[in-house]
Amino acid sequence: MAAATELMRETDRTDFTVQEIVERSRMSLRSFYQHFASKDDLLLALLEEAIRGAIDRLRAQVDVQTDPVDQLRAFVVGLCNLTEQAGGGSTNRAFTVYHLRLAELHPAEFAHAIAPQVDLLVEILGAGVATGQFRSDLSVPQLAMIVTQALVSAMHMSVLGVQLANARVSGEDLFAFCLGGVVPTVGAAQNARGRTPRLASGG
Repeated sequence: MAAATELMRETDRTDFTVQEIVERSRMSLRSFYQHFASKDDLLLALLEEAIRGAIDRLRAQVDVQTDPVDQLRAFVVGLCNLTEQAGGGSTNRAFTVYHLRLAELHPAEFAHAIAPQVDLLVEILGAGVATGQFRSDLSVPQLAMIVTQALVSAMHMSVLGVQLANARVSGEDLFAFCLGGVVPTVGAAQNARGRTPRLASGG
């Protein structure tokens, strides 16, 4: 795994071969295939490990807060900061390209890889719905999906250096956007009166 990370850092890509990984790690092909079925399995393991580590650090920042709005801010801004700290370096860029390819070709594996991030967001949004601070006309999983899609897209474009409308979007900007999407609107608040918050889709 360390050898693959080095190759990503040096080449800015993930299309290196198993043979290159084996030569860099000084292990045999047999040893490699005892641990991984393919190079994609290795890359998926690296991605899952990176996401778990990042979300563990992010959770520590979120848990300091007690108010759901403050927790959402810590989540969104913290996620942006983690991306910026990783920088636009080769490893981060290579992971982003792989992230997009995984979502296209293996959506189930993609969903599993980012599950720790989504689970933490679901906790935050669920707490906000329970206190009436976040909207309840959509289920918590629906809110989490919409917010996640916005954040993942923004992170991808940031790492890849894409700026639409010649505008830079900060973590605070993203938080303001996400908060505007999850707080109750007047109509939603009226429709939600007397309803039990929906904590699961289809509830």
